[in-house]
Amino acid sequence: MANYESVLIARQDLGASQVSNIVSDLTNVITSNGGEVVKVDNWGLKNLAYRIKKNRKGNYVLLNISAPAQAIAEYERIMRFNEDIIRYMTIKVDEFCNETSSDDDSVENAVEE
Repeated sequence: MANYESVLIARQDLGASQVSNIVSDLTNVITSNGGEVVKVDNWGLKNLAYRIKKNRKGNYVLLNISAPAQAIAEYERIMRFNEDIIRYMTIKVDEFCNETSSDDDSVENAVEE
């Protein structure tokens, strides 16, 4: 099975429980097609660079997925029809990134070296 990272942006007016329901539904799609959601990282409500479908903000969620290609195709098909998801992007990766963006020490150490 291949590894994928998928980021989705849900509408700004959804609550945290509604976003988690969307993520659990998408997780069920992946698992029913023979895949596994390794990690779910909810980034919360963030400003968008530009308006998307009259939204200035969006709820960002990152999913690390290990699944066959047909599971990802079905996963993206479900997202395409969901009106609460305003954008999504799924990319294939060799391995998952374990670093967090809030770790400022690793950035400073990398610059010093």
